Amino acid sequence: MFIITRSGTFNYDTKYQGATAKPVSCIKDDKELSKDGYLVNHGRVLVGSGLQTYEKGKAALQSWRHFGLNWAFVDPKTPIQNGVKFCVCVKEFLPWVMMPLQVVYVKENKMAKKKKAVASFGFGSGTLQGHLLAGEERFSIELDENDQVWYEVLSFSKPAHFLSFIGYPYVQLRQKYFAHQSANAVLKNV
Repeated sequence: MFIITRSGTFNYDTKYQGATAKPVSCIKDDKELSKDGYLVNHGRVLVGSGLQTYEKGKAALQSWRHFGLNWAFVDPKTPIQNGVKFCVCVKEFLPWVMMPLQVVYVKENKMAKKKKAVASFGFGSGTLQGHLLAGEERFSIELDENDQVWYEVLSFSKPAHFLSFIGYPYVQLRQKYFAHQSANAVLKNV
């Protein structure tokens, strides 16, 4: 297992740490984020229904299978716990690039509503010094009151390196592509 032990601190403003734990509408309506140059990326996909599908989706997130792509991965043994530092390895035009991050929070909720289980599991990770972007990303799986299971990716980011600044429109497209590919990876595991 490869976990970063010597990396810098977060490369984005501390007032935004944990911001992706808020509902999507709060992030999209946050004037401070946009004023500070951050752009929001959001994707939500129906991956199935029922408690069994939810549990499989949760297990997929906990073992990083949403990163089971041929061009991006995280070591599946990396624990999803507050404070754990890790790398997302991405292959683009250059050789593999390592993007350092740290788990900012982990949230899990379970409750029963009118004889139906409602549950959610998710975590947010923030970018560290050395990452090409500055910001935060949340991955979550939710079993809603209609017994439907949703996979969601929510992030806000801005360039933190010369390369990402000059290629930011491309970076934004890749973020959307990643959300789509990540949803497909989750679908394979539910």
